[in-house]
Amino acid sequence: MLIFLAFCYYSLPLCPMQLFDDCDLFDEGRRRYVDFQLPGTELRLWEQFFSKAESDKYFRILKDTTPWQQRTRKMYDRILPDPRLTAYYGGEKGMEWTAELLEIKDRVEAACGIEFNRVLLNYYRDGNDSVSWHSDTLPADGRHHPIASVTFGETRLFKVRPKNHVGTSLLDIPLTHGSFLLMGETMQDLYEHHVPKTSRKIGARINLTFRISEAGKPVYYIS
Repeated sequence: MLIFLAFCYYSLPLCPMQLFDDCDLFDEGRRRYVDFQLPGTELRLWEQFFSKAESDKYFRILKDTTPWQQRTRKMYDRILPDPRLTAYYGGEKGMEWTAELLEIKDRVEAACGIEFNRVLLNYYRDGNDSVSWHSDTLPADGRHHPIASVTFGETRLFKVRPKNHVGTSLLDIPLTHGSFLLMGETMQDLYEHHVPKTSRKIGARINLTFRISEAGKPVYYIS
């Protein structure tokens, strides 16, 4: 069982905000835990869930050894390349788990008490890579499940808004190197999320979303 010896707890109001001022935050030894208390769902963040040394190691290994692919999708009657690279592990349609992915999976499962059977990796090469507003697709069993999101590399904003909201985001959450974000099973029903482009000169980010789904379901295309 993973034990956090020290962390700060924050209860946040539901208003447009950015969680931390510094988007390059990594203060070794200071772990932060946030329960966002979103209506109707669960959204929790562990900052520095993995140490800097662990995060550096996993980022380097995943970046260099993952067989990344750039998928395409139809948008506005055009076939366009996804603005990021992806890889998919687990199930009949995915690749076989690697030792490093199983290590990360075990740590996440021990912390949240949920067992996952698949993982989607997204590689954001620089600030031009992104993902538009969406909620994750419904699994083959017809209901949503919790999703565990782990970030290695450059900090990127993770924006959240209710599905019936047409304005700006409700939350702007910087997902930092080594962080772990847990989305509850009803979040995809009620909320959308988004990783926007940025004009800042930044490095690469790798995001892992651990999922629960029927073994034969095709690869997820969005995360």
